Amino acid sequence: MAIKDTPEEWTVTGTTTPFTGAKTSVRTDRVVMPDGSTATRDYQVHPGSVAVLALDDADRVLVLRQYRHPVRQKLWEIPAGLLDVPGENPLHAAQRELYEEAHVKAGDWRVLTDVYTTPGGCDEAVRIFLARGLSEAEGERFEVSEEEADMELARVPVDELARGVLAGELHNNCLVVGVLSLIAARAGDGLSALRPADAPWPARPFTV
Repeated sequence: MAIKDTPEEWTVTGTTTPFTGAKTSVRTDRVVMPDGSTATRDYQVHPGSVAVLALDDADRVLVLRQYRHPVRQKLWEIPAGLLDVPGENPLHAAQRELYEEAHVKAGDWRVLTDVYTTPGGCDEAVRIFLARGLSEAEGERFEVSEEEADMELARVPVDELARGVLAGELHNNCLVVGVLSLIAARAGDGLSALRPADAPWPARPFTV
């Protein structure tokens, strides 16, 4: 049997949106269960995100440390951001985030992995890219504000990040998934076997 996620949609008999925020909202669906009963499911509606595992020639990953209010912690993360425009090419969004958060550009892009961050309570889909061939971006640095104004940047060896993940010291979803996926890709068919940067993404279809 092939182990593969498959599309499926159960019947929804009613939907309300009790909360609408600046970027996300909360939806309540009445869903028909397999036995014919109905159950209420509340979940966050999210536009989707991209993240970038930027790997330099010294086998270090570009990471940033940022305050995250919901968990009351400063987390080490990889550059990431929302898909601000419906149908936006995720590669373009990833390139923008790498520039804005780190003032870095990359010459080689691949899709590392695609994930749903919390599928039991949110429909957020994230595409994590592997970016290599790093260099300083031209022009002025992007002006940051709010939490990003307090952001720290660092370049950390892959092995050190993997140790921190397994020791329970690093918790950001995209960093954890990205680092472990990189190690798995190297141990498997190699980085050259990763999907191209413009690979289809059914969770968030885009136009080239």
